[in-house]
Formats: sequence, C-alpha cells, structure tokens
Amino acid sequence: MTNPTSPATPGSAALPGSDSATARTSPGAAGRPLAVVTGASSGIGAATARQLAAVGYEVVCAARRSDRVEALAAEIGGRAVTCDVSDAADVARLADVVGDRLDVLVNNAGGALGLAPAAQTDVADWRGMFESNVVGTLQVTQALLPALVASGAGTIVNVGSIAGRTVYEGGSGYTAAKHAVAVLTETLRLELVDQPVRVTEVAPGMVRTEEFSLTRFGGDQERADKVYEGVKEPLVAEDVAEAVVWMVQRPAHVNIDLLVIKPRAQAAAHKVHRES
Repeated sequence: MTNPTSPATPGSAALPGSDSATARTSPGAAGRPLAVVTGASSGIGAATARQLAAVGYEVVCAARRSDRVEALAAEIGGRAVTCDVSDAADVARLADVVGDRLDVLVNNAGGALGLAPAAQTDVADWRGMFESNVVGTLQVTQALLPALVASGAGTIVNVGSIAGRTVYEGGSGYTAAKHAVAVLTETLRLELVDQPVRVTEVAPGMVRTEEFSLTRFGGDQERADKVYEGVKEPLVAEDVAEAVVWMVQRPAHVNIDLLVIKPRAQAAAHKVHRES
C-alpha cells in the first residue's frame, strides 16, 4: 500500500462528480492514492474522509445524501457518489466510479435503530440495521475487492463497534449486526490471506457525533442527549478517524486486525463513569 505522509495540495480543485468520464480514473488526481469512505455524509465517515485527504489521498465520498457528500468532496478535492450501500445498483455505480485500482476502502456506513428489548423490538429496525451494517459492507467489499487487489497492497477498514464484542440490554439488533461485521471481517482475513489486501476492523466505544444517537431514537434529541449525559469526554468522530488513518498508514506487511478505541470514562459498553 502507498503510505502518503504529506498533506494534500492546498486549494486543490474539486473533481467532477460520478457522471463525468474524467472521474473514472484511478489512482486519483495527480497520482494520489485513492480511498473510498462509505457513510461519508456525517460523523466518523466525514471525519475520516477529511483526514485521509489531509495525508494525501483522493477520497471518493459515498453516502445517500447527495448534498452533503457533494459539499464534502468539494471541500477536500475528492469525488462524490450518491450511494445506498444496501442497493446493489448504487454499489455497482460506485465501483464504476472507482475504476480498476483502489488503495483503501473504509466501510463505515451503518448505524443503530431503536433500543427496545428483543421481545418487543421492531423487526423492521433489525432488517434496516442488517442491510446497512452487514449486507452493505459485504456488497461494497465484493464490488471493490478486484480494485483493491489490483493496487498490490489494498486495505479494508471495517468500522465495527465494541457492540460487536459484547452485548447489552436493548441492543440485541445492533449488537447482532456488529457481531456479524466482526465475523465477516475475520472470515475475509482468512479467505484473502494469499491476496495483497489487509483486512482490519476499528471498534469504537462511545462516540458523540451529531447523528448516531439521534437516528437511533428516531429524532428524539432529549433522549439522544441523555446517552452522553455526565460523560466528561466521550470520543468524537475525529478520534476514530485518526485511528483509521494510523491503521492504513502502517507498513504494508503490518495488519492491525482489530483496534478497540473507547473514551477513558468507558470501561465497557455498560460501564460508563458519569459525573453528577
């Protein structure tokens, strides 16, 4: 894998969108290594796209909300692709935009829906979480794997969660989905051991972003705020993004199988120090 260490050229112009033929070349503009970040419209995805661009990558920013990814791509000199990772046609279009060579794939799209006990949980929420977190990760990986192999040293970073290593009451659907992401990651690593592709996972704990808990609770801001109430310093999106950049910048023979990152105030998913 190319390990860029110098920042991207300041003021670089935004590249054409996904409908432009000139946007279909890879590696990226001016010979920069190419990265794809899914779920790039906010939170960890947006922070990761910015930090990868800052260390020299051209970034394909993929998410469902066109306006947001277009603004982000313009900001960092990348490309925007409107993409629902659970939609096979969208994923195929993403692969077409990427082209035949890719250095880094960050599978970040996903999220949590609801916090009801398993006996009362909405099955539609489970389907939504599995489609975005698991099926989406699988589809994007399948579509972009040939380009990662063609790079000669590709890296896949799956954004999991500590919920993929433990369980908590009310979290059955999300923990099941993130356990599936963890198992998918480990299986891919076994199956691709003879290929020039590293398969890694970053598993964050409590991260305060503008949308994760708000989405989980259907837009209930008061309930979302209570998740972080009394926690002096939860992680923020930039903390996780820095970890991702560190992982992909290791020498090509070094594989960070799993990086668990939590705030100091969180000992486990269910054990958080809250100040009164």
